[in-house]
Amino acid sequence: MAFERLKQDIQTIFERDPAAKSTWEVILTYPGLHAILVHRISHKLYHRGWFVLARLISHIGRHFTGIEIHPGAKVGRGLFIDHGMGVVIGETAEIGNNVTLYQGVTLGGTGKEKGKRHPTVGNNVVVAVGAKVLGNITVGDNAKIGAGSVVLADVPNDSTVVGVPGRVVARNGFKLATSEREVDLHHNRLPDPVADAIGKLQNKIAELDRRINELEEPEPNQRVMTNK
Repeated sequence: MAFERLKQDIQTIFERDPAAKSTWEVILTYPGLHAILVHRISHKLYHRGWFVLARLISHIGRHFTGIEIHPGAKVGRGLFIDHGMGVVIGETAEIGNNVTLYQGVTLGGTGKEKGKRHPTVGNNVVVAVGAKVLGNITVGDNAKIGAGSVVLADVPNDSTVVGVPGRVVARNGFKLATSEREVDLHHNRLPDPVADAIGKLQNKIAELDRRINELEEPEPNQRVMTNK
């Protein structure tokens, strides 16, 4: 069972990272894979009540990988953490299948509340570089979170979120995963609501300039009188 999960983890990396050249390269040099393997050990110990040992193993894994996954977090199949430095996943976070996290992503809490206080992330979700998903919120299946976004509210299925705070700017706007193992990783193809707003403002200014020029232009009769 463990060997089959490892094979699936390696296959996931080959599917989503064109830089992966060989199995041994993946096994020896991919911190995202190492962090997931360490988490599986610490997660089992955590749920057996060996909290200190679980946290210690998790802490050692964090030291070597730069990725912190709390032993209490629930992680589904096919998680891919690309590069991974600075990734933080909180205790009550839940991650579905075929999720991709890039470096600097935080699935964190928003305060000192008890109980469920970290995000629940659905299947086939992509969270881009530096994004922060905070609090007991749900990110729906096939969602994409843009780089640097701060998400504080639920995200519907098939949605794209960008900005601070995060706003849903598209639904079904891009090709979605067509099978359980196919994930749309094109998180660079995201709408830019700020650029759109600036573009609309520029168009409005151009229209106002045209109207002002029309109003200031003298009538034909006035031109004749001026010529006389």
